[in-house]
Amino acid sequence: MTRSGNPLLPWYVGLAVILVAVAYVGYEMLVTQCQAPSVVQAMVLLVIPTVYLVLMYLTLSSQE
Repeated sequence: MTRSGNPLLPWYVGLAVILVAVAYVGYEMLVTQCQAPSVVQAMVLLVIPTVYLVLMYLTLSSQE
């Protein structure tokens, strides 16, 4: 079975979804004056989405 189009299209869609989700969560944290420690906020807004996107990119780019 041959694939047509860009094989990284799912990664681009995932990137858009992650950016929207991070923006929403960041906005909610700002508006509600979230009392979570800075480390937890950084993990939620930066570390977890970055790790997810890197792993998704590596998975999709390794497929033929």
